[in-house]
Amino acid sequence: MTPTGPTAEQWAAAVAAVRSAGTGDEVQLICHVNPDGDALGSMLGFGLGLRRLGYTRLRATFPGDFAVPGPYADLPGSGLLVPAGDAFVSPRLVLVFDVASESRLGDLAGLLAGAPAGVVLDHHASNTGFGGVQLVDPAAAATSVVAEELLRRLGVELDAEIAECLYVALATDTGSFKFDMTTVAVHELAARLIATGIRPGEISRRIFDSKPFGAMRLTGEVLGRAILDPSAAGGRGMVWTYATLADLDRHGQPPYILDTLIDPVRSVAEADVSVVVKEAAAGEWSVSLRSKGAVDVSGVAISQGGGGHRLAAGFTGYGEAAQVVDTVRGLLDRYLI
Repeated sequence: MTPTGPTAEQWAAAVAAVRSAGTGDEVQLICHVNPDGDALGSMLGFGLGLRRLGYTRLRATFPGDFAVPGPYADLPGSGLLVPAGDAFVSPRLVLVFDVASESRLGDLAGLLAGAPAGVVLDHHASNTGFGGVQLVDPAAAATSVVAEELLRRLGVELDAEIAECLYVALATDTGSFKFDMTTVAVHELAARLIATGIRPGEISRRIFDSKPFGAMRLTGEVLGRAILDPSAAGGRGMVWTYATLADLDRHGQPPYILDTLIDPVRSVAEADVSVVVKEAAAGEWSVSLRSKGAVDVSGVAISQGGGGHRLAAGFTGYGEAAQVVDTVRGLLDRYLI
């Protein structure tokens, strides 16, 4: 990884890698397991850009269960999506989106290693530097920023379908443009995307403001069991809660619904750090970490085999939910900023 972002040589190498594949060659696009808006939006937007360049043999996928979160199911380019088992066996070119470590590719990692050309597009400071040509920019607000720049360098003109995908990616990873990484450059990119004719209000309602009634009931239940620990993080405070597979079953909700729980939890004024522990399997938990600035939660996550950003990170924990949170609490002082 290049801490200051891709060099001119890396951009040139990425362009050359893409162009090394003919328009009739197999091109495989991959994003991380349990994909979010940035992963899917960046991948599908880039796939549509390749289609505009004349590439005809394109497939997009991600490891694990082939379940696209509801808000992203109708993104332009969703027709490119296939289950991991239907990925190309020996693609000429592999492009990876929003993946900080090779482990997040699961069984698909071998496709990148075996392809004649590969490009990794990412914005996580914790990126391990795996893969072929690395386009990793920790200063970018979303992987879609990197994807849009590579499309520009390839000569792809934005249209409304590409723009919608990239806008969804940008909006989700900036918390609907609320987070600190929302810079002048982010708003300038959003303006270019909106100029293609997309409707940001409609997109925001679909992505952020539309949930089943059961999801609302589940959220209320999970928030009701939240615990505030004012002494954690050197007195800056920590708030945490958990959600189980039984919660999902009781309210008839899919797993992706749990991904949004961190947003209301992180709004607690008395806590700098917020933690949501979501059951993925018996004894296995997906842990989301957020900080308002006092703690580098990426350090906590990396120490547990995960990754992310200074103010937003995650990892997989094992045991009981309270045990996982105790581990997090014990690490916070070590990563005070």
